[in-house]
Amino acid sequence: MNFLKKYFKNYKDSKKNQEIEQQPVALSLDDSFVHNFITKGGKFLYCTNMDEVIYNLSNIIKETNWNQIMCTDIDLLKIAKSARVKTLPVFNDKIPFFTTCEHLIANQGDLLFTSNQLASNKLSSFSDNFIVYATTSQIVKNTGEGLTCIKKRFSGNIPTNISAIKNYKININEEDFMDYGNTNSKSIYLLLFEDL
Repeated sequence: MNFLKKYFKNYKDSKKNQEIEQQPVALSLDDSFVHNFITKGGKFLYCTNMDEVIYNLSNIIKETNWNQIMCTDIDLLKIAKSARVKTLPVFNDKIPFFTTCEHLIANQGDLLFTSNQLASNKLSSFSDNFIVYATTSQIVKNTGEGLTCIKKRFSGNIPTNISAIKNYKININEEDFMDYGNTNSKSIYLLLFEDL
């Protein structure tokens, strides 16, 4: 009889633990984004001031032994200059790309780009290595919200070439038929600046 009590008590305890483990955890948008981004293999550096952005950019360049980076954004060129990083201001598919993005997609951990960053080039034509500068105010819940924000922000002149990087490990083959032939896997370093 004592044996049965212990057995049923253990069964009830394990059932209770399963119920606790199955409860959904509600994360903030930024926590959700960071969790999903890191899970996919992205490299994340949180910055609270511009000195940290410059310091982290400099360390990325040293760590990876890159001689120069491609950068077409005027504001980012200033950051690269402060970090004493050699830049190439024209498209080159062999050199890591230092850029901004439109939005950070929290529920997927994706980065959303447009022609504002990519011009008319496809993501697949860029180098495998990206350094992305973004702010916490660019985090949105999902892709639909990101597209809505782009439409509102650029009303009358909506950018083209809207693309997302969804994989942060090179040569991962997704089995999603929607991505067939579109290999947007990139090794990403994200410099996330706290602006809220």
